[in-house]
Amino acid sequence: MQIFYCKDVSGDRAVFSREESAHCLRVLRMRRGDTLTFTDGKGHLYDGVIDTDDPKGMAVTVTSVNSDPCPRNYMLHVGISPLKNDDRLEWFIEKAVETGIDVITPVICSRSEKKRIRRERLEGIIISAMKQSGRCILPKLEEPESPEEFLRRPAKGKRVIATCDSSFNRTAITEAFDRGDDVTILIGPEGDFTSREVETAISAGYTPVHIGAGRLRTETAGIAACCSVYLANI
Repeated sequence: MQIFYCKDVSGDRAVFSREESAHCLRVLRMRRGDTLTFTDGKGHLYDGVIDTDDPKGMAVTVTSVNSDPCPRNYMLHVGISPLKNDDRLEWFIEKAVETGIDVITPVICSRSEKKRIRRERLEGIIISAMKQSGRCILPKLEEPESPEEFLRRPAKGKRVIATCDSSFNRTAITEAFDRGDDVTILIGPEGDFTSREVETAISAGYTPVHIGAGRLRTETAGIAACCSVYLANI
């Protein structure tokens, strides 16, 4: 089942963005009277009928509303260092959305090679991955922060920081949380967090963890962490 996205839903009427309208009408050749399924990214799944086939703002009449077919009873927030190769961060975000994530925060660490993100591009990937995976909650992409800023924010549930530094008393990530726990995970850059960054996280209540014996790339570590939470909640 193909799912579309529309954030502008009011009562029984939905008006789609220019991009989504053009995709439906010009690429997929849909027309007035055709039916479609879409989400508002807030946990609702709608069925509707196209009543205005304007590629600049397609309008749909809602015929039914259903609850999220992929509900989750936990919240996952990942803070991850941007990567020098944009494709790798994009890959992480796509797969993280597919496996179930709520918030993504780029964290600019001491060893981060890149300080900026292509926000519009990443938001498009998030929307596409949400639709492709049949999910109805649109994850939030936050503005880049320093580790200090990230650690100051309140966080419910379990908080962990993944590090390759074996001088810290680390636990396996799969043992750091239980089914149904809200989880906040910090993933560092290719050169890992500095010792000071890990120590600051520990002081802020984060548990140092490892993701196996091998050394993983940042994006691989991020996906392994997300999958650990996902599999614990199946």
